[in-house]
Amino acid sequence: MQHVVLGTTGIEVSRLCIGTGTNGWSGSSNQTRLGFERCVHLLRYAYDRGITFWDSADQYGSHPHVREALEAVGRQNVVVTTKTVSRTPAGVEADVRRFLREMNAGYLDIVLLHCLTEPDWPNRYATCMDTLTKMKESGVIRAVGVSCHNFGAFLNAARQPWVDVVLARINYAGVSMDAPPDRVVPVLDQMHAAGKGIYGMKVVGAGRLTRDTRRAVRYVLDLPSVDAIVIGMQSEAEIDEDVELVEELTLVPA
Repeated sequence: MQHVVLGTTGIEVSRLCIGTGTNGWSGSSNQTRLGFERCVHLLRYAYDRGITFWDSADQYGSHPHVREALEAVGRQNVVVTTKTVSRTPAGVEADVRRFLREMNAGYLDIVLLHCLTEPDWPNRYATCMDTLTKMKESGVIRAVGVSCHNFGAFLNAARQPWVDVVLARINYAGVSMDAPPDRVVPVLDQMHAAGKGIYGMKVVGAGRLTRDTRRAVRYVLDLPSVDAIVIGMQSEAEIDEDVELVEELTLVPA
């Protein structure tokens, strides 16, 4: 499995990230609904297949599963993203402290302000950003960033020096994206030029592009601005298929 650094963060990740949030909200997801032991096993299996980048969130209910899996593979061997939907500085700090406890971790690799829908979010949530900055400066968080569900919010993420990492919705068909690919890709290029780490979600269009997974994955991996992709895999077979595909598509000729 090829590894890359997310932008200028210094954080090295596998090109493929395992997501724990398929149809995830209100504390559960397809992955966590598989059952505790089963979800933990899949995270460990993904690690054994070379996936050292795990995407989690409070809304998916996956922190306990991540904690258990990390105890088996070693905290230092995996990069974990988590996310907060709190919109006050006190709420954000309380979330981060709770996430640390839930994952039994001394630090969090990446914390995102999740599901931003307001174009003016940098002004609206400036105090939340300040809170995350202070926690980053104290060593509790390694990198901060956003995921957006609005094109105006996405544009402002590109313009904000505060943003280290962006979780971006991107696929060739424009399914479940903030805007069509011909509008999103130039913004991704702008983010990349500014040194932001980018990993892509909705790569297979929330399952609607799986009739040709190869085309979907190739499209995003071929974008020079995208460092890695996250896919919500739900079985060993899916992990094997996606690992082999990513390894094939990112193979560098000798």
